[in-house]
Amino acid sequence: MFGIGTPELLVILVVALIVLGPQRMPEIARALGKGLAELRRATSGLTDELQNAKILLEEEAQTAARKPPAATEPRVAASPAAAPPAAAPVAPEPTNLTAKPKDDPTTERS
Repeated sequence: MFGIGTPELLVILVVALIVLGPQRMPEIARALGKGLAELRRATSGLTDELQNAKILLEEEAQTAARKPPAATEPRVAASPAAAPPAAAPVAPEPTNLTAKPKDDPTTERS
């Protein structure tokens, strides 16, 4: 763990006990334990996400490897005579928005 052996860890704990005192040492150890547990949960969640992404990428690579490449067939240029004629653009009919509607004798008014 970070290159710290057992003797170094014991020296650190003794110095912490002397500096902090026996009353605060359990509180600090408890807070440190909670912090480490939270760190482990966060890193395990990240590890799970990375593992899932790795699996998805491997599946995509296998799927892409199974597909035959589409560009292997030689393309034949189509002759202009075989192409359908292009449709001529149609101009919209003009509308008069300012004109009033004419009376239609076939409609009944009540």
